[in-house]
Amino acid sequence: MTVHNSRAKTMGAFFKSRRERLSPEDAGLNFSSGQRKTPGLRREEVAILAGVSATYYTWLEQGRELSASREVIESIANALQLSPDERGHLLQLWNPYEPDPNAASSAPPAAVDPQLQKIIDQVAYPSYITNKRTEVLAWNEAASRMLTDFASIPAEERSLIRLAFENEQLRRRIVNIDEFASYGVAVFRTHYDKHRDDPWFESTVEHLIQSSEEFNRLWKPYEIRLKKLDRVILQPSASDDPVAYDIRPLANLSDSPDLHICVYMPAAVDKKD
Repeated sequence: MTVHNSRAKTMGAFFKSRRERLSPEDAGLNFSSGQRKTPGLRREEVAILAGVSATYYTWLEQGRELSASREVIESIANALQLSPDERGHLLQLWNPYEPDPNAASSAPPAAVDPQLQKIIDQVAYPSYITNKRTEVLAWNEAASRMLTDFASIPAEERSLIRLAFENEQLRRRIVNIDEFASYGVAVFRTHYDKHRDDPWFESTVEHLIQSSEEFNRLWKPYEIRLKKLDRVILQPSASDDPVAYDIRPLANLSDSPDLHICVYMPAAVDKKD
């Protein structure tokens, strides 16, 4: 199966990042010798582990358009010891039919149906609606009170990925902000790779790399997570006790698959005898 050029380049960069994090010892290559000029495995070592030629693997990592079979991709995934999330991400990059190229280049929703706003307004806990760019399109009163004053933030700055690093009010109120930000970057990376035809993603990443050392540090390792953070601890003010919430997506109440409705539900407290 031939991979589209933009995906081939992205897939090659992904291979390189995973190769550089894997040591010969972790890969079981104790016979490797000589001074190593690059971190992690050499390309030819990955090729040996995957059962492909060094030239073929090199071409894949360089982002050339090749007709790689699923068997080859799976073999490389095994050689690089990819996690289930990373493996799934790789298969999406390899498969030119998923996601739909037309969907990738289309603009995400910039507004929500008023009926969806009414639904989250009836929820007592912090709730908001985002699109694939993580832009916050709607929120309820509890979200403004406990997370940040969304209405005061310009629309072009009102994306969760930017707020996690640039909004001081949000960062103060989320006790486990380091974990929240780390997961956010890893999940955002999957959207970034899937929607490279949308220039918004590239400009947002460039902006955050320049504005946030923390984002830059988290972006470089190329972490991939498909499962979002499911626990957040909020403390709206210093006088409030921290409260743990589970992040729960509502059933898809919209006709658009690009809209995500999230509700912060109080976490169950384990009772002791």
